[in-house]
Amino acid sequence: MSELDTAVDRYLRHVSIERGLSQNTVAAYRRDLGQYLALLAGRGISTPGAIAQADVSAFSVELRTRQEGALTASSTARMLSSVRSFHRFLLDEGLVAVDVAVDTKPPKLASRLPKAITVDQMESVLNAAGGDDTQSLRDRALLELLYATGARISEAVDLNVDDVIGSEGGSADVVRLFGKGGKQRIVPLGSFARTALDAYLVRARPLLATRGTSTPALFLGLRGQRVSRQNAWLIIRARAEQAKLGIEISPHTFRHSFATHLLAGGADVRVVQELLGHSSVATTQIYTLVTADTLRDMYTTAHPRAR
Repeated sequence: MSELDTAVDRYLRHVSIERGLSQNTVAAYRRDLGQYLALLAGRGISTPGAIAQADVSAFSVELRTRQEGALTASSTARMLSSVRSFHRFLLDEGLVAVDVAVDTKPPKLASRLPKAITVDQMESVLNAAGGDDTQSLRDRALLELLYATGARISEAVDLNVDDVIGSEGGSADVVRLFGKGGKQRIVPLGSFARTALDAYLVRARPLLATRGTSTPALFLGLRGQRVSRQNAWLIIRARAEQAKLGIEISPHTFRHSFATHLLAGGADVRVVQELLGHSSVATTQIYTLVTADTLRDMYTTAHPRAR
């Protein structure tokens, strides 16, 4: 293993342990830096101190001009962000004397508004899982929880039964979510989500649990194992197809719709920030633009002197 490979391993341990980044994020960093190291190896570089600003620039150019197809601006920005972060780490750790990536600028990204579906469309998706069989009870509980809490799909599938906290009457009342960096937040459950979770926990999960080994996971697959992110995505896609929406939706559609519908209903942006687990209110304010666009469209359509 070269000196540079060792430095990358140290960096990945750093972001995993000290910064508390998720396994998925660390894996993305590993892939990005793997491509960076491949370019450096082709230029005969095997130590951190041998990397020059020209090498970082060459990687940036390679991302935009690679023969198999240039990366999108967002992918290029992410990979260059990984490289910049790695070089800051090298400097902080005293492995290099200067940060050669400090002047590397990622491409500017167009402002993309989150995609949300309407309340009626969401209701159609939820009702598509309205059956009384074990799988439908599980799917309805998962979908209702996603829409009721705005949870990321990874947060939802990582839930254990003990993370659903009941009231004095025993019914599900709030859910404990663990976001990025292990940050914990408590999010209330609406009446529909409470009803769906109670039905699943009483009538469906015990049956699914008998099909596999003992696990504390809240949402179980048909073989009794914890539902994976991929399985959850397939559940959402199948129910959306049943609802005949005519559009593709993803797990993040539930999160976007949760935030957009709350703000449209008059919720304070800082309350929505806490519910979503955003570290900065600026991230949450993107959803206010979605709401403003909707109001503008309604105004243009309805007001006699708007056009």
